[in-house]
Amino acid sequence: MNISKFSNILPQPKSLIGMIHVQALPGTPQNHLSVSEIAAQAVKEAKILADCGMQSIALENMHDVPYLNREVGPEITAALTRICSDVRAVIDLPMGLQILAGANQAALSVAQAAELQFIRAEGFVFGHMADEGLLQSDAGDLLRFRKQIEADDIMIFTDIKKKHSSHAMTSDVSLEDTVEAAEFFLSDGVIITGTHTGKPVNQAELKHVYASAQLPVLVGSGVTPEGLSEIFEAADAFIVGSYFKQEGNWKNDPDPLRVEALIQARQSLLS
Repeated sequence: MNISKFSNILPQPKSLIGMIHVQALPGTPQNHLSVSEIAAQAVKEAKILADCGMQSIALENMHDVPYLNREVGPEITAALTRICSDVRAVIDLPMGLQILAGANQAALSVAQAAELQFIRAEGFVFGHMADEGLLQSDAGDLLRFRKQIEADDIMIFTDIKKKHSSHAMTSDVSLEDTVEAAEFFLSDGVIITGTHTGKPVNQAELKHVYASAQLPVLVGSGVTPEGLSEIFEAADAFIVGSYFKQEGNWKNDPDPLRVEALIQARQSLLS
């Protein structure tokens, strides 16, 4: 079980991982800012999260719609390396990265260059149909790539039956079976989500997974101060993006009052 390695990277119990949705990157349809401007915005948001007491920070290219399937160009990898490095230079917290959609090798490359501690990887085990089309599992290629670039210290947290996707082709494979497959294929932790961004997880499924899983369990959507108590004892960490934003919309800037409310809710449950 990777709890020891997990605890080294995220030493605070029940850590909140604040997600920064990086502005649209060069070459993507909605891009209108320079890399320097995008980096400055990411640094600004990271400082808000850190100043409010966040335990960890992650970045994601959420504005790069429509997403590419598995492959992103060198302009995206280069831009995110610059942006993550700028955030790392001013933030002394565990940091991670996700590159949509399923560009997990690129995420590992950026994480290594920018000295990040983890990535969030979709499509690790079992194929599924997503907005971008069919994503085949990439565990074998991804872990071999991590070994080749000597990045074994970077943890790979893997989405299980992830949101925004159809899992009809694996309808006879339970959530618990998928978690077992991720463990067998050497995942460093599994991420359980609701059906869409901002939607809460199924509490019964989460608790069942947490009771049986032999690796860290993270909640990846729908975390709020009101609902945190219902899932607090059934996960090791919580990735939060939408709730922290103004009006709870992931496209907006962070709202320090919302950030503080969730941090206070966590602290109360730890007391």
